[in-house]
Amino acid sequence: MARKDNKGRNLKEGESQRKDGTYMYRFTDPKTGKRVCKYSKDLPSLREIEKDIQHDIAVGLVVAANVKNITLNEAFERYMGMIQLEPTTRNNYLALWKNHVEDSIGNMKLVDIRASHIKTFYNQKTIAGYAWGTLKLLHGIFAPIFESALEDDIVRKSPVKGTLSGYGVKPKEKVALSNEEQDNLLEFIQGNACFNKHYPMIQFMISTALRIGELSGLTWNDIDFKAREIRIDHQLVYKNYGDGCKFHKSTPKTEAGNRTIPMTETMHRVLLMQKEQQFLLNINHDVEVDGLKNFVFTAKSGGPLAPNAVNSILYNIINKYNSLEQGKAASEKRKPELLPKISAHSLRHTGCTRMAESGMDPKVLQYIMGHKDIAITMDVYNHIADLQRVQKEMAKVDVMAVIG
Repeated sequence: MARKDNKGRNLKEGESQRKDGTYMYRFTDPKTGKRVCKYSKDLPSLREIEKDIQHDIAVGLVVAANVKNITLNEAFERYMGMIQLEPTTRNNYLALWKNHVEDSIGNMKLVDIRASHIKTFYNQKTIAGYAWGTLKLLHGIFAPIFESALEDDIVRKSPVKGTLSGYGVKPKEKVALSNEEQDNLLEFIQGNACFNKHYPMIQFMISTALRIGELSGLTWNDIDFKAREIRIDHQLVYKNYGDGCKFHKSTPKTEAGNRTIPMTETMHRVLLMQKEQQFLLNINHDVEVDGLKNFVFTAKSGGPLAPNAVNSILYNIINKYNSLEQGKAASEKRKPELLPKISAHSLRHTGCTRMAESGMDPKVLQYIMGHKDIAITMDVYNHIADLQRVQKEMAKVDVMAVIG
């Protein structure tokens, strides 16, 4: 006759109820031959535990220490050994893991990690000020690690699904200079004895909308004056890959980054200005960085400009412009027309905006920008369209005021 619990329910083989009312399930681990007990406060939850145990027995995982004790760090190492990555991407993954995961959640056993642990991890990073983009990159590593563990029957389900939403500091809106701000900036640089040497580079950055790594790595060998073309098939990244902070050659950020940009008259003009300027300054074109030399935009040494060097140049220019503008506005008793703080990426976004404003076909602009996803390009078009709609509606207010 089947045993019953204190509520009169039949108990299955291996099930029993203790005097304190808790339920117990006993089974034999097929790998060790030892008897194992699992407990629960009620019968339904005990039977959920039983289901998981029977599943684990079927795939041979019950109390398998070599599997159950795998940490997230160890799973990451296994994952990195399974995938093919560009050297730059691989080093980025390794650095990201070391800086954020290795000494925290990375020490937890894979089987013990729950969605709440992942959410707590994301929340801690958010409080520390990390952007959503950083968390998205980490999420993009977590997800395949747990999917792989799921396929290998190490875990029963992935704890990372649906955990990213709501975390991470929202990225600042991209800054694109208006036409007037762009004209004021370029006019100021050209007329300033301290900064006019940077005019060819800054005008070129706006005209081509290159990424900063693509600009740093650009060599005169990539410029074809006869065909009027600029070839982009590599970039320089300035990072520490265990050998100190220095430049490393890599492929463009995305596969779409390999492209040939037609040389406009403006690009042609400022490239000739840059070539002449390098000649007058006797720039050394034999400085070699990771197999590249003969750089277009350089430091005095002839080596390429690091991203922080370009951003520092822009910072100093904007500061000087705004300081002079504030003084001029005070003497003229008017509100100063200041320029926003910008970076190399701001100039890329500005260039993209100018091309979109010109009516360039979105697919062509996607190609010029090297965007992998057309949605990124369309964000610029949508922003312009929204702005134009606002301006059009506000113009109606002026018309009504005149009529009234």
